[in-house]
Amino acid sequence: MGTIYISTDDAFIGKTDERLRVRAQKETLLDVPLIKVDGVVVLGRATVSPAALIELLERKIPLSFMTGTGRFLGRLEPELNKNIFVRSAQWQAAGETERSIHAVQGFIRGKLKNYRTLLMRSQREGITDLEPGITRLEQAIQPINQTAIIDALRGLEGAGSAAYFGHFGRLIRNDDFSFTTRCRRPPTDPVNALLSFGYALLRHDVQGALNIVGFDPYLGYLHTQRYGRPSLALDLMEEFRPLVVDAMVLAALNRKALSLEDFTPEPISHAVSLTDEGRRKFLRLYEQKKQSKFKHPVMGRQCTYQEAFEIQTRLLAKYLMAETDQYPPLILK
Repeated sequence: MGTIYISTDDAFIGKTDERLRVRAQKETLLDVPLIKVDGVVVLGRATVSPAALIELLERKIPLSFMTGTGRFLGRLEPELNKNIFVRSAQWQAAGETERSIHAVQGFIRGKLKNYRTLLMRSQREGITDLEPGITRLEQAIQPINQTAIIDALRGLEGAGSAAYFGHFGRLIRNDDFSFTTRCRRPPTDPVNALLSFGYALLRHDVQGALNIVGFDPYLGYLHTQRYGRPSLALDLMEEFRPLVVDAMVLAALNRKALSLEDFTPEPISHAVSLTDEGRRKFLRLYEQKKQSKFKHPVMGRQCTYQEAFEIQTRLLAKYLMAETDQYPPLILK
């Protein structure tokens, strides 16, 4: 089953024998064997029984809390992975070191190449006027390997992202929705609301993979250190943004799996968010995307995106511990 998302306010999460049970208003919303659960995410308000908390901790199943719009609040998880050697190598690479620079090059190259692939695929499907964006992305990608200053690499990432989002609106083939520019805090239109919510879910999943492998998620290389910011999770999720969230959002809009009725505006902040039903639809689509399979270019076998989060994390650990010569970002054609 993977990750369970609970978006009903005032739900009660309990444990019965070897099963996790979610109830609200005297109705059972979910009753699932714990062995099938990889994670639990609460969006909004919910009560968790002590027995369920203990069982989740003993089974090493993380429990995360978010607002209804996807803003991360906190996370309960079991004891930190005992692999001190991974964290030691992570800290040794901190700063403007050869290993951190190589890792940042990989994160950015993976993100921008996957952006370019998405635009090129759309171009082959008949969407016009994407060539300027593809060209600007190629101009940002070309100097990555020769750029050995992290701030300069951040500039290339910014230029490539601007080129991509400058053409993102053309990829939407649904007259009910439009996209002009990326706005985050708060998202003021439905498309930005979907992207922000999707990225929040992606961060949760990538951070979970980092914890499994033994990393400190708060020490990153591309994203600067800031109190409470899981910088390494933000680093590693870069290559997954276009592959998982952007692709899923475009498919949902173009196939009309979501409609304008699934969104609601906030009168004071002008923020736009999903309705309860819209959020349930989106969570189903996100989970389906995570469980979809592809051939991993490094491992040479089929895997899901959920599995790929951990695969990429382990590849990064091997590189930082000098077990491999390079970190290969996930780049799909």
